[in-house]
Amino acid sequence: MVTVTAMSDLHGNLPLVSPCDLLLIAGDLTPGLGIEAQADWLDGKFRNWLERVPAREVVAVAGNHDWIFERAPQLVPRLRWHYLQDGGVELFGLKIYGTPWQPRFFDWAFNLDEPELAIKFNQIPEGTDIVVCHGPPLGFGDLAPRLGGGEHVGSPSLLNRVLAVRPQLCVFGHIHEGRGVYQHDGVTFANVSVVDHRYDNVYTPMVFQIEPRNRPTPGTASAG
Repeated sequence: MVTVTAMSDLHGNLPLVSPCDLLLIAGDLTPGLGIEAQADWLDGKFRNWLERVPAREVVAVAGNHDWIFERAPQLVPRLRWHYLQDGGVELFGLKIYGTPWQPRFFDWAFNLDEPELAIKFNQIPEGTDIVVCHGPPLGFGDLAPRLGGGEHVGSPSLLNRVLAVRPQLCVFGHIHEGRGVYQHDGVTFANVSVVDHRYDNVYTPMVFQIEPRNRPTPGTASAG
């Protein structure tokens, strides 16, 4: 079994992480700062935290607050992680794919309209074990408060692709109020935000146990 810790929406917070094989960070890492200030934060406080994190490997994607990754990627420092932007990596026998995009909301980073999102998400390859994305798929951890009630704001094309690929685990954040674990059609969907609607760091990272598919007995993700 591979011990996987997952979190999203740090917004400058640096949570305590328990020892694990793999740490997943699903976007909105940085504080709400300008691009140069985000670069300084990544190369200072975040680097120091990341070097001490008791994880054997770290995989991350950006989110809609992480302007530096979209507008000035050359300023992102080299860090002890695998940063994925519509790409994949294989670790511990698990194929991991990461993508930062989400449905358009005003003019934030990594926003696209649904036809363009479908093109991005259709790049998730068959055989993927873990999908790390920032925005949620439609209907899972995506209920955003709206005047008079709530609205599901996740991406239908992301949901369609995840259900076609059927990874063991799909982690995301973006909608802080949607934090939770959801099971559907053999896939574990998890909104792993560590902040609430006030951007207060009130939650701890989630922990999952995953058995690589190439083992004799395939396993499924289970929340811990």
